[in-house]
Amino acid sequence: MRIAIVGGTGDFGEGIAVRLGVHTDHEVVIGSRTAEKAVEAAVSYGNNIDDESAERIHGASNSRAASTAEIVILAVPPFHVRDTVRDLSEQLEETTLVTPAVGLTKDETGFHYQPPDEGSVTELVADAAPDGTPVVGAFHNLPAGQLADLETDLDVDTLVVGNDPDAREMIVELAEEINGVTAHEAGPITNAPEIEGITPLLINLAQYNEQLHDVGAKFC
Repeated sequence: MRIAIVGGTGDFGEGIAVRLGVHTDHEVVIGSRTAEKAVEAAVSYGNNIDDESAERIHGASNSRAASTAEIVILAVPPFHVRDTVRDLSEQLEETTLVTPAVGLTKDETGFHYQPPDEGSVTELVADAAPDGTPVVGAFHNLPAGQLADLETDLDVDTLVVGNDPDAREMIVELAEEINGVTAHEAGPITNAPEIEGITPLLINLAQYNEQLHDVGAKFC
């Protein structure tokens, strides 16, 4: 399967790309606004993993990456997701679209959840996506630092929401191909605010507790 990571040159993009490249047999296409930047990122990620895994990671423009993928992961900030989805609408018609983004604000005390008017970033993406394109919220609470550090053994959970049960199941299965990640179905997109709202809590814990620098979540 081919997986595109749109906006995949940032911290989360790197982390999810190398984990998918090393732990699965899927082809991973790093997307960026320019193909040159995406190719540079793909080469950089590949330099830190084994040759066989590196061969599965490529770079392309966001448009090209999305147009050839079965799953598209939106590794872009929440205030860019609507425009990104609309710009790529033609390329997203035959994909499953995954968003890990969370609306946040920051003040002197820490980070706070700030959902968009739609109620959650996942709902915002669903509203902007082409008709018939399944949208799934997942990977919200995975620590980017741990993902990118392959010497770290993961032991984290991710919650998966979406209105299409088959799409939810697909992303649950994909997430669990990453060693140390357990995925749980959490129902339709209307449940996304409760999941997205966990992220600022985890960031604040990391900010105030040195031993929790890359804290994730476990649901027992």
